[in-house]
Amino acid sequence: MNDTTQDEGPDTGSPGRPTTAVVVGGGLAGTTAALALADAGVRVTLLEGRPRLGGLAFSFQRDGLTVDNGQHVYLRCCTAYRWFLDRVEGAALAPLQDRLDVPVLDAEAPAGRRLGRIGRTALPVPLHLARSLATYPHLSLAERARVGRAALALKGLDPADPALDAQSFGGWLTEHGQSDRAIEALWDLVGVATLNAVAGDASLGLAAMVFKTGLLSDPGAADIGWARVPLGELHDRLARKALDSAGVRTEVRTRVTSISSHENGRWSVQVPGETLDADTVVLAVPQREAHDLLPAGALDAPERLLEIGTAPILNIHVVYDRKVLSTPFFAALGSPVQWVFDRTEASGLKEGQYLALSQSAAQDEIDAPVAALRERYLPELERLLPHTRDAGVRDFFVTRERTATFAPTPGVGRLRPGARTKAPGLYLAGAWTATGWPATMESAVRSGVSAADAALGALGRPRDHLFELFEEAA
Repeated sequence: MNDTTQDEGPDTGSPGRPTTAVVVGGGLAGTTAALALADAGVRVTLLEGRPRLGGLAFSFQRDGLTVDNGQHVYLRCCTAYRWFLDRVEGAALAPLQDRLDVPVLDAEAPAGRRLGRIGRTALPVPLHLARSLATYPHLSLAERARVGRAALALKGLDPADPALDAQSFGGWLTEHGQSDRAIEALWDLVGVATLNAVAGDASLGLAAMVFKTGLLSDPGAADIGWARVPLGELHDRLARKALDSAGVRTEVRTRVTSISSHENGRWSVQVPGETLDADTVVLAVPQREAHDLLPAGALDAPERLLEIGTAPILNIHVVYDRKVLSTPFFAALGSPVQWVFDRTEASGLKEGQYLALSQSAAQDEIDAPVAALRERYLPELERLLPHTRDAGVRDFFVTRERTATFAPTPGVGRLRPGARTKAPGLYLAGAWTATGWPATMESAVRSGVSAADAALGALGRPRDHLFELFEEAA
């Protein structure tokens, strides 16, 4: 890891001059870092090149509707993102399920066996999933038994073990008796959505972290939460309100061109027409942009940032003239469709129904023409949802995130740097840094808290407002 520790020193603000920080990047990582620094009394300026905050979890307008660029969910175990929601006073707008319940439709199964469910009871781990696994119709009895044994073996792994990072999750599953069907109908059903990679392309360390934390740590850990309002309401409007209340100066449409340090230990951040001086800088931008902005010597091996691959997510949006789905969401098997969400109310649609399809690990389709995607996915929705066959399609459009996440490939752990750099006063944040999590909203928030924690420690500023969990993560 390129995580070089720094000695904690006194507050670098001179007598009569407040301690200052510049945070570069207004996604979840940068917004979190700015809030955490400001809450400790640091005077913060947040710079974002886009016209809005939120990074890759944002909303836009289309024909009178407010549309999210893609569907994002979180789990009860995502304590950092839940902290963020509380901090921006948005928790009530993105509630959690009372209890995990995922409808799973198999397009190829006989009519009476098309619907299965993944859910939990209130029993302790791992018995909380026993009833769901025992009655899951998409696997044979023998496959269910082997899944149970593999889950117990997975529970015994240490996700922080570097040896696990070098292994493939798919290879491990095969070694533990998992059939192709079990991988498709269970392991990839969860893993593709959380890791943005199929099991064969994913690090065992990251996969073990996802399944141990989400499914094997606490009975309610995997309960699902999602925004009942547009993401921009949470990650932009409410985030800006919280930043303003904390005294943060927020500048959008402001792209940083260079970062440099002074002999006196302070930093200069250059933007068009202005130079901002600060005691500390948090760089909360994608890894390739961070590489280009890092001053010489800030990391031992900065080229490693360029070795961190990226993975795409394709989002397909369909507006029907009537209601075709009665549940908030479902997952699909036997179809290219992965997860489907009802975004009708959140978008502001008054008549009909708006469905959003989230297609992770979409390398083969990310650049496909809209016409080809329409020709493929509308018939697939008809296979899964019979009511769509009589419905009219009012709109069909696509949003593409070609670099939605870092690629969680085996060996990626050694490439992810920590929050600290070798340059005193310069810190890194972003879901791609060494949080221990895959590229999720949870990872982004954790990285922002870790960067703020490291900066405040070096500045000699109070950190008791940060959760103990976050101090450990830093």
